[in-house]
Amino acid sequence: MLLSIIVPVFNEETSVFEVVERLLSLPLPEGLSTEIIVVDDGSTDGTTRILEGLTQHPALKIHYSVLNFGKGVAVRVGLRYAQGDIVAIQDADLEYDPNHLLELIKPIMEGRTQVVFGSRYMGVNQGMVVLQNLGNRILTGFTNLLYGTRLTDTYTCYKIMSREVAAQLSKVLTCRGFELEAEMTARLLLMGHKPLELPIRYLARSRSQGKKIRPRDGFKGLWWLLRIKLFGS
Repeated sequence: MLLSIIVPVFNEETSVFEVVERLLSLPLPEGLSTEIIVVDDGSTDGTTRILEGLTQHPALKIHYSVLNFGKGVAVRVGLRYAQGDIVAIQDADLEYDPNHLLELIKPIMEGRTQVVFGSRYMGVNQGMVVLQNLGNRILTGFTNLLYGTRLTDTYTCYKIMSREVAAQLSKVLTCRGFELEAEMTARLLLMGHKPLELPIRYLARSRSQGKKIRPRDGFKGLWWLLRIKLFGS
């Protein structure tokens, strides 16, 4: 069984090496292998140079973009190239511990579900500022209201899915930026998938440490949740 891990990257020179190393060092159970698909979304710091020094590992596949198009585009590129039986998304900023992936993929490997979300609110949530917390709560609450769900964390990076679901999403996703988190959730729910949420540990970073998502991205997410519910596109 193959696990594809998509890593969208933009200007993460302080953390990208460690993230990739942790992913390559995961203690995989027997019968499971990985491919790490890093999508460098037009980085302008030292990220590209660091990635170029990692290209010798056979499990690592790196795609470079000259321009910065946004996280949504980077994830969509990764989905297009993913060959795994299970597909996961991992941010490159160390807010999310890669070791959680082995727990998150278990329900899919066991055939209990096709979609798993790693919830920061069911686990350990450290360092999240008030505005970020409020935004996440509003987006999740709006999702539950519109789609009749009881999710706790729709804007989590950790969205894990079977190959079949990933192929479905790859055909319909259109968002370019961070609003992709809302679009992915809405489209999964519209397809009839009910994500299984599992607890994770989350260590938030500040804007001075490189946090990139902004309040305007939350408003875009709200619009996409409503748009897909009303129009399906």
